[in-house]
Amino acid sequence: MRLLYNDEENNNFALTKELDAESIPEYATLSHTWLLNNEDEVTFDDLENGNAKDKPGYAKIQFCAEKATSHGLKYFWIDTCCIDKRHSAVLQEALVAMFSWYRNATRCFAYLADVSASEAPQPDEEASLLPWRSAFCSSRWFTRGWTLQELLAPRSVEFFSAEGVALGDRRSLALLIYKSTGIPHLALQGVPL
Repeated sequence: MRLLYNDEENNNFALTKELDAESIPEYATLSHTWLLNNEDEVTFDDLENGNAKDKPGYAKIQFCAEKATSHGLKYFWIDTCCIDKRHSAVLQEALVAMFSWYRNATRCFAYLADVSASEAPQPDEEASLLPWRSAFCSSRWFTRGWTLQELLAPRSVEFFSAEGVALGDRRSLALLIYKSTGIPHLALQGVPL
C-alpha cells in the first residue's frame, strides 16, 4: 500500500514508499466516482512525473487532503493515483486488498460530484425534509459497483457535495441510502446479516 501526503517542502502531494502492514500509519480514504473522461483523473504516473496539478481530478486530491488534515491525519489514499496500474501484479494485489484498506481507514470521505451544495442540509433539518435528497439518492455514486465496498467496509463514511459541503454520514443518511440502494439498515450499521 502506498499513501499520499502533503509534501510541504516541494509544495506538492507525494506518495510514500510501499508500506507493509506493520508500518501503515492512520489514514483517510476517498470514495468517489471517476470522472467521465478517465484521462482527467490523476494517476500514479502523473504524481511521479509532476503532472498532477494539470488535471481536473487534482481537485479531488486537494479535497481529500483538506478533509484528512482537518481530522488530524497526515496520510490519505485514493484509488486513482495510489495504485501503480502499470504492473498487473501490483494492480491485482491492490484489488484484492481494497476492502481491507477501506475497512482499516480512520476516515472515509465520499465525494458526490453530482450533488450540489446549494441543496445541502442545514444543521437543524430532518433528513426526510431535505431538498437535496433527490440528487443524493440519484447520485452516480450509488450506481457504481466499486462504491459498494466503499460504503460498507469503513467504520464510518462521511458524504460531501461537489463543493465539499458536509451532507451527513452513513448513519445519519441511512434511510436515504436504503431508499437508493435497498441495502438493509443493519448492514449499513455494520451488523452481519
